Amino acid sequence: MGMRKQLASVFTLGLSLVGVSCSSLAVDPPEVKGPLDLTVKDIEGSDVDLSKYKGKAVLIVNVASKCGLTPQYDALEAVYRKYKDRGLVVLGFPANNFLGQEPGTNEEIATFCRTKFDVSFPLFAKISVKGEDIAPLYAWLTSEKTNPGFSGDIEWNFGKFLVDASGKVVARFHPKTKPDAADVTAAIEKALPPAAAKAEPEATPEK
Repeated sequence: MGMRKQLASVFTLGLSLVGVSCSSLAVDPPEVKGPLDLTVKDIEGSDVDLSKYKGKAVLIVNVASKCGLTPQYDALEAVYRKYKDRGLVVLGFPANNFLGQEPGTNEEIATFCRTKFDVSFPLFAKISVKGEDIAPLYAWLTSEKTNPGFSGDIEWNFGKFLVDASGKVVARFHPKTKPDAADVTAAIEKALPPAAAKAEPEATPEK
């Protein structure tokens, strides 16, 4: 009986240690209202308060330079140029989570994007979009707690989240869905800020 009690104690201790270990791997999402309430670093290393993009439609994309989907940069840039004057901004977040397909430094990534694809939309410092070291932005985007309806692990490079002008996530698109696909552009058009009200003509002064 003594031996059985000792084994039971060891077993119970083992389970508790496993529980502690597993819980330590969980990453809680930041307690903010929306993804644009966070601060990130741009690809030059400067802090950027994402709240500067509130009031715009925002397409958030995890990007990579050595992926079969890397040519999507062309469509991302085209969509950005088409809609930027109407209130769209594309935010590119390089990540090396998938088969090491973003191995370069921030400087190398920026040079690649701007010389190879003439990217003019904002690029940010390389982050992790899944796992223990997931960035706060992606912890928020992928958590059921904070982003119900659009949560779940990032599947691959070039996953896309669309945030509307009110700061709410309104759509998520699979990595293989091209940025200029009809369903993406339709969602973008719907998410754009309302057009500025036309100024009323001045009243003719009474004589």
